[in-house]
Amino acid sequence: MWGGEFGRSPFAQNSNGRDHNSRGYTIWMAGGGVRSGLAYGRTDDYGYEAVEHPVHIHDWARDDPSSSGLGHQRLTYRYAGRDMRLTDVRGNVVHGILA
Repeated sequence: MWGGEFGRSPFAQNSNGRDHNSRGYTIWMAGGGVRSGLAYGRTDDYGYEAVEHPVHIHDWARDDPSSSGLGHQRLTYRYAGRDMRLTDVRGNVVHGILA
């Protein structure tokens, strides 16, 4: 997998280049149970916001271990008296991107 924590906005930010954009960005995934040759979702005509099949970062965090054959709940660890995991209590596996 390859990606960043944000995308770049389609608009200039004064003369300082393009601004950060958390509403529409790309994560590239390959191998390990991921469907090949698939573009999942779509942004609006300006590339500003996901308008088709938006995937939240918590959803992606569940897909990562699922595509590797691990259940996201198996990655639970205890810290400060609380069970913690990458997905916390949010997110859904996006079956449309898994083989």
